[in-house]
Amino acid sequence: MFRSVLMFLSVLLFSLFNVMSENKLTSLDFEIFGVCFRMYTEDHGQSLGLSGWVKNTRQGTVTGQIQGPQDKVNEMKLWLKSIGSPSSRIDRAVFSNERDISKLEIHGFSTRY
Repeated sequence: MFRSVLMFLSVLLFSLFNVMSENKLTSLDFEIFGVCFRMYTEDHGQSLGLSGWVKNTRQGTVTGQIQGPQDKVNEMKLWLKSIGSPSSRIDRAVFSNERDISKLEIHGFSTRY
């Protein structure tokens, strides 16, 4: 009996942990070195349901911030560092200030000028 209860609690805690990690929100800043692809970044962020912003810099990079569920943020990071727009050339991707957040600080995904 004790083993059954212990097994049930273990499964319950594991399931709860997985649900919590799926709902965990993450925020991070990024800068992409290479050919600019601001419009595609905004579109891809919106398609993933992320919040954030993106802009071109005077140095020819694309910089921004993304927020949302950790798995979607990770998917966006992969896109930013290895896929980008159809004609993009990505020399380097830098991610910084990654942190857990309790609620979104930005709503929607936009381009800043």
